[in-house]
Amino acid sequence: MKRIISLLLVLLMTMTISAQKVIDIWPNGAPNKNGDDQDKAQLTVFLPDAKKATGRAVVVCPGGGYGHLAMEHEGTQWAPFFNQQGIALFVLKYRMPHGNREMPISDAEEAMKMVRRNAEAWHVDTRQVGIMGFSAGGHLASTIATHSKGDAKPDFQILFYPVITMDPSYTHKGSMVNFLGDKPKKNLIQEFSSDLQVSHQTPRAFLALSDDDTAVLPANGANYYMECYKHDVPATIHIYPSGGHGWGYRDTFAFHIEMLLELKAWLASF
Repeated sequence: MKRIISLLLVLLMTMTISAQKVIDIWPNGAPNKNGDDQDKAQLTVFLPDAKKATGRAVVVCPGGGYGHLAMEHEGTQWAPFFNQQGIALFVLKYRMPHGNREMPISDAEEAMKMVRRNAEAWHVDTRQVGIMGFSAGGHLASTIATHSKGDAKPDFQILFYPVITMDPSYTHKGSMVNFLGDKPKKNLIQEFSSDLQVSHQTPRAFLALSDDDTAVLPANGANYYMECYKHDVPATIHIYPSGGHGWGYRDTFAFHIEMLLELKAWLASF
């Protein structure tokens, strides 16, 4: 019976919702370039019914090793889940770095600022804007959570099987090379290893990953959680026994329902 109730809850949270609009992050031209003029930063907007809006919003950074973006199962497919809870969702298409880390960072920071600038029109509370990321998108989200300030700083973070470290011994090598280049300096490896940048000002965190993930080793997320714990940052981590890497919103993930219910409960806890 509990399983049936859980399934019904998930079905309610996955009703079809259409995007209201797609917005260019840099309508007047980006402040930096990666050599690909066709690679434009955009924000796909999914707003809940105004009567249900809680004021909370989430900017999503899909994964893809900083080489491409999994825009659907790590992005747009999440819209019904959040909108049914009265949470606005903004799926970020950030530009690929090609070794220039400022590209995705500037896109993500501008997305956070854009949501807050449009808070009144989008029924968003500027004090309830979070960031969510998957895999390399999790690295970007955790980078914004640990580095950014002012209107670019998130109020909470949601990280799925995130790349956290740039340490060559256990990072995701493709993400590291695409983000920092072939031979990054030690100071950059440290600066962009998010576990080493956690402070008492880091926003609360929800982490989810699989124990059998061989693409992005579980130590990435586990170390980030431990640093949050050490710095008194409220955090929770869910490590599922199987699933590998990259499951996102796919219902083929064995713990899909449990994951949704745990995330829903966490969002309701603050």
